[in-house]
Amino acid sequence: MTTLQSVPALGTHPAAGSLPSRAETREQLSKATYDLLVIGGGILGISTAWHAAQSGLRVALVDAGDFAGATSSASSKLLHGGLRYLQTGAVKLVAENHFERRAVSRQVAPHLANPLTFYLPVYKGGPHGAAKLGAGVFAYSALSAFGDGVGHLLSPAKAAQDVPELRTDNLKAVAVYGDDQMNDARMALMTVRAAVDAGATVLNHAEVTGLRFTRGRVTGAELKDRTTGDEFGVDARLVLNATGPWVDHLRKMEDPNAAPSIRLSKGAHLVLKRTSPWKAALATPIDKYRITFALPWEDMLLLGTTDEEYEGDPGQVEVTEKDTAQILDEAAFSIRDQQLSRDLITYSFAGLRVLPGGPGDTSKAKRETVVTEGRGGMLSVAGGKWTTFRHIGRTVMKKLEQLPGRPLGEDYEPVSALPKRLPLPGIANPNAVAHRLLVDGPAPGPRMAADTAKHLATHYGSLSFDIARMANEDPELARRIHPDAPEIWAQVAYARDHEWAETADDVLRRRTTLTIRGLATDEIRAGVESMLRK
Repeated sequence: MTTLQSVPALGTHPAAGSLPSRAETREQLSKATYDLLVIGGGILGISTAWHAAQSGLRVALVDAGDFAGATSSASSKLLHGGLRYLQTGAVKLVAENHFERRAVSRQVAPHLANPLTFYLPVYKGGPHGAAKLGAGVFAYSALSAFGDGVGHLLSPAKAAQDVPELRTDNLKAVAVYGDDQMNDARMALMTVRAAVDAGATVLNHAEVTGLRFTRGRVTGAELKDRTTGDEFGVDARLVLNATGPWVDHLRKMEDPNAAPSIRLSKGAHLVLKRTSPWKAALATPIDKYRITFALPWEDMLLLGTTDEEYEGDPGQVEVTEKDTAQILDEAAFSIRDQQLSRDLITYSFAGLRVLPGGPGDTSKAKRETVVTEGRGGMLSVAGGKWTTFRHIGRTVMKKLEQLPGRPLGEDYEPVSALPKRLPLPGIANPNAVAHRLLVDGPAPGPRMAADTAKHLATHYGSLSFDIARMANEDPELARRIHPDAPEIWAQVAYARDHEWAETADDVLRRRTTLTIRGLATDEIRAGVESMLRK
């Protein structure tokens, strides 16, 4: 058991190239006039800030909580074309999703995404037949230009070798297809970093308390630093409301009579310890429209998700006993009981999908992005899929380009002129990075453990070498945070100095996944808080 005494009292001196202090950032935000203020540090706001900064705009990005602190770190961790959309005839949408998925996982962030094989079990009496699903996965792979192999049918016996906990009773066949998986919080953080590298000014834990108006137009915001209580303001020629589930809350700041524009759907997930290795994920049809996932992720098993309308406070969304029972019951369609013991659950989380307002079942609603302009000229963006985050950023910028009066200025470079596959920071082959971390370890002294090298390479890419240098210079930072985990204390110092981490949750829930894996003990949490204060 890790104790407080084992926590390094080091990392007190930020590394070269560290972030400006919060006070310096507040001063910068309050003194400048920005071309664009993005309110909301989920992936929609982050992607827009990234594209806007690339286009030469002076951009500010703020969020009341942490970057990707809500919905954007509560996804199913997938980059996918959307197999179920084929059922509604949305062939063009699936092809577009595949294009974005391949771009992100191959050229933009191969260090943060990895291919994942999916098995779609076909049971006797199930909602779909083997022939239909076989044809479906073939068409799905064709729309991806067969970049992940050819979708096909597999025998139950072969599938059970790769997924030992697969239920084989009444299993007729297994359809196979490919998609990609990612760590959503890390992907969001690297996109923030890309925006900053392009010139954006960013601040998390900065709550908007009001909007600024000039002759009836929204021209900035009043903010409060939640970590210090300091109040300040930001002036901007354009303001983008990208607050996700809170989008209508901000619209009412602009216009108290603004009608609701969205509805929310809750998606809950469970994280369990695995009882055996899995070489593939399961996507099990529950009914004609819904699929439940069982995904090997971060050495755990991720189960979900639910899809039901949510009308409460977005800040209070949580996984209920009903959600837990539903997820386990649906998982039991295709997974053996020993893997579904409640004793194996380490964590649960829920996010809110932002859907266009209107009637009907949320599970059948389109996952489309909607951009609207309010009476004060504030643009609001809501909805969309993680897979298409780059496309959403471009879509918002094109909407800004079409506003009358050339509000983006003469120096603005149209988003269509930007590089189509600009990589995120740290891009590298993770296998090559892990190899170098092992070969170029500190001397004298022990080399980096293989699991730590692999973990760093697949979460930071080439930025792993910055963390390795910190560990080399200070052996205490090379120690594991938890004896059963590959993370080292240098990652905490790095999160503080280079990744805007302000709270223990920022580090343990999003910069790392120690909380999700059930490894964030009270002692570790106290140690992280101590290091963040240094």
